[in-house]
Amino acid sequence: MKLFENTEVAFSLKSDSQLERAYFLFKMIESQPLVRIGTAVTNFALKAHLPVEGLIRSTVFDHFCGGVTEEDCLPSIDKLYTKNVHAILDYSVEGKETEEQFDHALEKTLKTINFAQEKASIPYAVFKPTGFGRFALYQKLTENEELTVDEKSEWLRVVERYHTVCKAALEKDVPLLIDAEESWMQDAADVLIEELMELYNTEKAIVFNTLQMYRHDRLAYLKDLHQRAHQKGYHIGMKVVRGAYMEKERSRAEEKGYDSPICRDKQATDDNYNAAILYMMEHSKMALFAGTHNEESSLMLMDLAKKYNIKPNDLRLWFGQLYGMSDHISFNLANEGYNVAKYVPFGPVRDVMPYLIRRAEENTSVAGQTSRELGLIKSEKKRRKL
Repeated sequence: MKLFENTEVAFSLKSDSQLERAYFLFKMIESQPLVRIGTAVTNFALKAHLPVEGLIRSTVFDHFCGGVTEEDCLPSIDKLYTKNVHAILDYSVEGKETEEQFDHALEKTLKTINFAQEKASIPYAVFKPTGFGRFALYQKLTENEELTVDEKSEWLRVVERYHTVCKAALEKDVPLLIDAEESWMQDAADVLIEELMELYNTEKAIVFNTLQMYRHDRLAYLKDLHQRAHQKGYHIGMKVVRGAYMEKERSRAEEKGYDSPICRDKQATDDNYNAAILYMMEHSKMALFAGTHNEESSLMLMDLAKKYNIKPNDLRLWFGQLYGMSDHISFNLANEGYNVAKYVPFGPVRDVMPYLIRRAEENTSVAGQTSRELGLIKSEKKRRKL
C-alpha cells in the first residue's frame, strides 16, 4: 500500500488553499445528514432560481468539475498533463427529454472527439445513453414492450446518433466510452452497443461499454459477450466500475417486489469487480478501462499487468478516477508510468447538479472513502508544515 501513501506526489498540483478547500468539502460530505440537507436546499434553491450558482461554483462545482464549457476545462487538463495524468471530457448533463437536447449532446460528444484527436492529454471521448435518447424509451425496449410507430422512429434516431459518434471515433482513432445507467434501461443500451462493437471494433477496441460490477449478473454477461465476440472476431472494449446507482436500484427492487440486481454486500461487489478485471486481463482481444477508487483493485491490476507482460503504457489498459477524488491513486500510478485518466465533468452549473449530488451521496455511502481522502489531506498538510 506504500505506493498510495505518497501525498507529496498525490497533491503536487494543489496549492495550500486548494488543499484547505478539499479538506472542508470532504469534511462536509462525511456527514450524511449534512449531505441530505445540502441536497434538499440546493435543489430547492435551483428550482426557485435563487442566486446560488456562484456559491456552488466556488465550492463543490470547482472541486469536482472542470468548468462550464470544454474550453473552460483546458487549463485544468493541461495542468494534470504536466504530471502525466490524462483527462476525459465528460458532458455531465442528465435527464434531458427533447430531440433538440439529444442533438446538442451529440454535437458536444463530436466536439470532444475532435479535442481528443488534437490533444495527447485527452485519450478518450465519452457519453451517456440517456444523453442520446429518452430513459423511458430504453426502459420500454429493456422490458420488451411494443413500441408505438412514433417511438420506433424515435429509436431509429437514437441509433443514428450512436452510429454518428462511433463513425467519427473510428475515423479519428479516438476510443469511445459509453457509460452504464440503471439496470431497468441498460439491456437496450447493451444490445445496441454490442452491435456497434461488432461493426467498429474489428481491428481494435474503439467502442467501449461499461460494466457496473455491483450488479451480480455482470460477470456472466462479460463471459457470454466474450464468447460471441470470439465467434464473430471483434475486440471488446470495457470500462469496469463498481457502480453509481446502488440506493436507487435497491429501493426500486424492494418497491416493485423483484430480486435486487445488486450484490449482497461491499465484499461481494469487490470480489465481482476483481473477477472481471482478472478475466479481461487473461484474454488478449480485450481493452480495459478500470474505473476504480479502490487501492486493492489498483494494486491487483498492476500485478496482473506484470504477470501477463502488459507494459504500463500499453494502450489496452487504463486506470480511471473522477476529477477531485482519489488523487493519491491517479498521481502515484501516473508517476509509475501507467496510463491514467481523470473523468473531468463539465456543463452549466444547474444542469450538472444531479451529477454532483450523486457524487456526494456516493461518497457518504461508500464506507471509508471520505475518511481516507481526509486522512491523506491531513498527512499532506502536516508534511508541508514540516
